[in-house]
Amino acid sequence: MNATGTSSVAWELLDGGVKGVAKKFSQDRGRALVTAGGRAVVLAVADGHGSRAHFRSEMGARWAVEKFTSCARVYAQEVVRRGDDAANLPRLLAEARTLPQQIVHAWRRRVLMHEANSPAHGGNTTSSSTAAGSAAGSAPAADLAVYGSTLIGAVLTERLLVCWQLGDGDIVLVDEDGTTHMPLYTGPDMGDETESLCEPEAWRKARLHWQPLTGGGPPPGVLISTDGLSKSFADHEGFLAFASGVRSRAASHGVAAVQAQLPDWLGHAAKYSGDDATLAGAFPAIGRTPARPAPDNDDSY
Repeated sequence: MNATGTSSVAWELLDGGVKGVAKKFSQDRGRALVTAGGRAVVLAVADGHGSRAHFRSEMGARWAVEKFTSCARVYAQEVVRRGDDAANLPRLLAEARTLPQQIVHAWRRRVLMHEANSPAHGGNTTSSSTAAGSAAGSAPAADLAVYGSTLIGAVLTERLLVCWQLGDGDIVLVDEDGTTHMPLYTGPDMGDETESLCEPEAWRKARLHWQPLTGGGPPPGVLISTDGLSKSFADHEGFLAFASGVRSRAASHGVAAVQAQLPDWLGHAAKYSGDDATLAGAFPAIGRTPARPAPDNDDSY
């Protein structure tokens, strides 16, 4: 922070998504925005499961990004307001740990509102949760699985990086020199099974990365993506080289040029993985105005 209380870091954003080959429409959603008076970034991507059992998952993914963005914007404002004092970090960490539960509850309320007005099974559900509810003598439960989606999100300020992940997908941090880190990486996917927002108490499976930025250098670049992007590479090292290359090209040609090329890159990835591919990212632009400002509004692509 400088003497006037404003951030010395401006933010440049990337966001885009393409549908997989042979798909009628994408099950992914994503968003990148600047908030808190330009002093924080919120990133989110979600990947609807897309199978026959999850035939409304594009809605689930849309609402996952919507609810994460709403909750994370409030959290980002708190980080900006209190994050310069290290004494506040334990409280901010505690709030970061409760955010997944807030998001899951908000997502479930939105899903249940839609389900009440337009039942997925025409009022005749057949899910195991419904059967259990009926056996207990309660009203039939909604089949949340049809809306199933993963969710990855991040809040980034000059002083703090916080990431959350439920299900598959990737978070890559890229330092100024191109060094990459994947703080929540658990190894290559071993199949199509993944944690989901539709599971009972899904927030308990959310993973958290908490990183105070106290090293004195610029914040890292942050790229989050659905698994359709990383699956398009022959190996993990190739995916990391891509992430490093995105930052180096942004530094040499400008983020606006990278954004212009992003649909082609993601389209190329989708041809190889066969899956939807969505990316959202942020890079610090130290001491200058972002080349591609993003308003803090409620529009998602």
